[in-house]
Parts: sequence; structure tokens; C-alpha cells
Amino acid sequence: MEITIRHQPAFSLAVVKLGSNEEIKVEPGAMVSHSDGLATETKAQGGLFGGLKRMVAGESFFQNTWKAPPQGGEITLAPTMPGDMITLRISGNEFLLRSGAYVASEMGVAMDARWGGAKSFFGGDGLVLLKISGQGQTLACSYGAIEERNLTAGQSYVVDTGHIVGFDSTVQFAVQGSGTWKSTILGGEGLVCRLTGPGRVLIQSRSESAFLSWLLPKLPSKSN
Repeated sequence: MEITIRHQPAFSLAVVKLGSNEEIKVEPGAMVSHSDGLATETKAQGGLFGGLKRMVAGESFFQNTWKAPPQGGEITLAPTMPGDMITLRISGNEFLLRSGAYVASEMGVAMDARWGGAKSFFGGDGLVLLKISGQGQTLACSYGAIEERNLTAGQSYVVDTGHIVGFDSTVQFAVQGSGTWKSTILGGEGLVCRLTGPGRVLIQSRSESAFLSWLLPKLPSKSN
């Protein structure tokens, strides 16, 4: 499988070249186009229990599997929100993605919902994280551009909870206020996440919750 990401970072499109009879797992709604002869099957990956765990993680219950014909083929993929995409190479390591960041993956990649506990709950951006493991490539997306930080052992970095795309499972995280209670509540920053290495951290340059906070007050009410 060969993945090329074009039109970065605002309106990324992934062009995926599939070999003979090769398959790819794709989140519903992510397919933009494909070459003639590709076949698709929709099912709950991992059965009923697997589908329910994906729903808890904020993903779709069902997932599409696209299969190329004997001569191979092409499929193009894009996320719902405008922004970037990145290819994560999973090889025995585990990576944690925020809800909604998963787009597609090779068949050897496994997904599972990982309970985030009160840390994610009070962060306001999902109660669970999607754990990616196994072998193969995974396509992940962001709202806005992707900024990467590589933390050394013991190095800490603070990120607004709404700007986290994902991080290696070796990274420890703790949600806290951005400062004093006054700056946390009145300063507009809210809660942040302290991430401690070693491991890679992916950050998105825009926040969906911040955009909605700006947009919703401007929408006309039913009484207007």
C-alpha cells in the first residue's frame, strides 16, 4: 500500500494505491473517489462488542473495507473537517488518537477504546481515546494543520485539550487548569493537558470547540 497526502495543510486528500486484491479499512464517509473495480463491505470490525467500543470512542459503529481487484487500484480519502492528515506507521508500538481523528488503516492495524477516566472527562474532549496497535499504516486527521513535538524522557509539554490530535502510549498525561482558577475560568484558556515524555505528540492548529464557541452565538435563533 502506498499513501500520498496532497493539498496540505488546509484541505488534505490522501491518495492510496492498492496492490492486487489488497484491502484497506476506511471510516464511513471518508471515501472521496476510487478507480473502477474496487469492492466494499460494511461491517462492525471486531463484531458487536468491537463496534460498541468504537462508538464509545466517538467513531462509527460500522466500518467499510475496500478491496482492490487483481490489477490493483486507487482510492482517495478525506476527513469531514478542513485540515491536515498524517500517516502513522504502527509496528508493535501503540498510539492514542483523540475521538474523530481516525480516517483509515491497513488490515493489520487494530483499534480499541481506551478508557481515559476523569482526566479526559474533565478535559471536555471525550471520555475515551482510540488505541491504535498492530502492524501497518494508519491515516489520521486534524482540524487545521498538524504540529509535532518529540518529547524526551521526563520532558513535559502543555497543550490545550482541544488541540490534541494524539500521542504515543509511552507519553503520560494529566489534565489541569491553565493557571489560577481566575485565568482558567475567565481567561478563555480553560483546561490544558500536561504531557510528559518520552514519545511523540501531535497537535492541531485549530480547535473544534473553540470554533463552535465562536459560531453558535452568531447563528439566528428560531424566534428570529
